[in-house]
Amino acid sequence: MLSEALTALAAAGGTAVMTAAGTEAWEGFRRKVADWFGRGDGGRETVELERLDRTAAELAGAEAGQLERLRIRQEASWQARFEAFLEALPEEERERAGEALRALLEEAAARGSQVSAGAGGLAVGGNVQVSANRGSVAAGVIHGGVSLGRPSVPDPTEG
Repeated sequence: MLSEALTALAAAGGTAVMTAAGTEAWEGFRRKVADWFGRGDGGRETVELERLDRTAAELAGAEAGQLERLRIRQEASWQARFEAFLEALPEEERERAGEALRALLEEAAARGSQVSAGAGGLAVGGNVQVSANRGSVAAGVIHGGVSLGRPSVPDPTEG
């Protein structure tokens, strides 16, 4: 039976797999997860890479209405995978593997906190304040033209 801390790490591992799948971080993250499971065994790493790739392909091929249910199922599956792997390790190795998993997840979380936006977009990783004063314009992103000037006077017949 795993300690509460290792069970929490396994759950975080399942969540991290689902969070990274389909993102720019996926390639590097999947490699690190496979390395963690492989523990120096190239054959085992290859098996884990294939399993991770199947997960990502399933998510990519899912219909919109099924995606959330599939994500939940896959997250639970990966949590169970992490738990089973940790449980199978000898006690002294289990703690080292737990620390390595914690480091991998912290690195992934730090990388995930970086933000990016596509062309013409605005990405914010913290607080942002956009304000205008004295008749000026302020915006995070403007697509199209902006002109400043005196507003036209309404026609008196239009009220």
